[in-house]
Amino acid sequence: MKQKPKSAKKSRPATKPKVKNERLKSWNEIASFLGQPITVAQRWARSGMPVTREGRFMYASREELSRYLSREAGLDVPVHIATENTDLSADLKRALAHARAGNQGKTRNRKR
Repeated sequence: MKQKPKSAKKSRPATKPKVKNERLKSWNEIASFLGQPITVAQRWARSGMPVTREGRFMYASREELSRYLSREAGLDVPVHIATENTDLSADLKRALAHARAGNQGKTRNRKR
Protein backbone atom coordinates (compact mmCIF):
# COMPACT_ATOMS: atom_id res chain seq x y z
CA MET A 1 0.00 0.00 0.00
CA LYS A 2 1.21 3.38 -0.92
CA GLN A 3 0.94 6.06 1.66
CA LYS A 4 -0.15 9.49 0.69
CA PRO A 5 2.47 12.13 1.35
CA LYS A 6 1.56 14.14 4.37
CA SER A 7 0.52 17.59 3.47
CA ALA A 8 2.02 20.40 5.43
CA LYS A 9 -0.22 21.77 8.11
CA LYS A 10 -2.07 24.77 6.96
CA SER A 11 -1.08 27.65 9.10
CA ARG A 12 -2.92 30.84 9.58
CA PRO A 13 -1.66 33.75 7.56
CA ALA A 14 0.61 35.99 9.56
CA THR A 15 -1.38 38.73 11.16
CA LYS A 16 -0.18 42.23 10.65
CA PRO A 17 0.63 44.09 13.83
CA LYS A 18 -2.01 46.66 14.61
CA VAL A 19 -0.94 50.08 13.54
CA LYS A 20 -1.81 52.57 16.19
CA ASN A 21 -4.73 54.50 14.95
CA GLU A 22 -4.16 58.23 15.04
CA ARG A 23 -7.77 58.70 16.11
CA LEU A 24 -9.01 57.51 19.49
CA LYS A 25 -12.63 56.36 19.62
CA SER A 26 -14.46 56.29 22.97
CA TRP A 27 -13.77 57.56 26.44
CA ASN A 28 -12.03 54.29 27.28
CA GLU A 29 -9.40 54.76 24.56
CA ILE A 30 -8.94 58.46 25.32
CA ALA A 31 -8.54 57.85 29.05
CA SER A 32 -6.19 54.92 28.43
CA PHE A 33 -4.04 57.06 26.14
CA LEU A 34 -3.86 59.77 28.80
CA GLY A 35 -3.20 57.26 31.57
CA GLN A 36 -6.11 58.68 33.56
CA PRO A 37 -9.53 57.42 34.68
CA ILE A 38 -12.47 58.08 32.36
CA THR A 39 -13.94 60.66 34.75
CA VAL A 40 -10.72 62.71 34.61
CA ALA A 41 -10.71 62.61 30.79
CA GLN A 42 -14.33 63.77 30.77
CA ARG A 43 -13.55 66.60 33.21
CA TRP A 44 -10.59 67.70 31.07
CA ALA A 45 -12.85 67.67 28.00
CA ARG A 46 -15.29 70.01 29.77
CA SER A 47 -12.39 72.34 30.55
CA GLY A 48 -11.21 72.53 26.93
CA MET A 49 -9.45 69.30 25.92
CA PRO A 50 -9.97 68.75 22.18
CA VAL A 51 -12.54 65.97 21.72
CA THR A 52 -15.41 65.72 19.26
CA ARG A 53 -18.71 63.90 19.47
CA GLU A 54 -19.90 62.08 16.39
CA GLY A 55 -23.16 60.31 17.01
CA ARG A 56 -22.78 58.38 20.23
CA PHE A 57 -18.98 58.22 20.14
CA MET A 58 -16.31 60.60 21.35
CA TYR A 59 -13.21 61.01 19.21
CA ALA A 60 -9.84 62.58 19.84
CA SER A 61 -6.59 62.81 17.93
CA ARG A 62 -3.43 61.57 19.66
CA GLU A 63 -1.51 64.53 18.24
CA GLU A 64 -4.09 67.09 19.37
CA LEU A 65 -4.15 65.60 22.87
CA SER A 66 -0.35 65.80 23.07
CA ARG A 67 -0.42 69.45 22.01
CA TYR A 68 -3.19 70.18 24.52
CA LEU A 69 -1.24 68.59 27.37
CA SER A 70 1.90 70.54 26.45
CA ARG A 71 -0.06 73.82 26.45
CA GLU A 72 -1.58 72.98 29.82
CA ALA A 73 1.86 72.10 31.21
CA GLY A 74 3.33 75.34 29.82
CA LEU A 75 5.74 73.62 27.46
CA ASP A 76 6.66 74.74 23.97
CA VAL A 77 6.96 71.20 22.58
CA PRO A 78 4.25 68.50 22.44
CA VAL A 79 4.12 66.13 25.38
CA HIS A 80 5.11 62.56 24.57
CA ILE A 81 2.78 60.05 26.19
CA ALA A 82 4.55 56.77 26.87
CA THR A 83 3.01 53.44 25.98
CA GLU A 84 4.11 49.91 26.81
CA ASN A 85 6.18 49.58 23.63
CA THR A 86 7.79 53.01 23.73
CA ASP A 87 11.55 53.37 24.02
CA LEU A 88 11.95 56.19 26.51
CA SER A 89 15.71 56.65 26.25
CA ALA A 90 15.52 59.47 23.68
CA ASP A 91 12.92 61.30 25.78
CA LEU A 92 15.03 60.87 28.89
CA LYS A 93 18.12 62.27 27.14
CA ARG A 94 16.15 65.28 25.88
CA ALA A 95 14.66 65.92 29.32
CA LEU A 96 18.07 65.69 31.00
CA ALA A 97 19.58 68.09 28.47
CA HIS A 98 16.70 70.51 29.07
CA ALA A 99 17.10 70.24 32.85
CA ARG A 100 20.86 70.75 32.65
CA ALA A 101 20.43 73.80 30.44
CA GLY A 102 17.97 75.25 32.96
CA ASN A 103 20.26 74.52 35.92
CA GLN A 104 23.25 76.13 34.19
CA GLY A 105 21.26 79.32 33.75
CA LYS A 106 20.33 79.35 37.45
CA THR A 107 23.92 78.65 38.49
CA ARG A 108 25.19 81.56 36.41
CA ASN A 109 22.69 83.91 38.00
CA ARG A 110 23.75 82.89 41.50
CA LYS A 111 27.44 83.63 40.89
CA ARG A 112 26.79 87.25 40.03
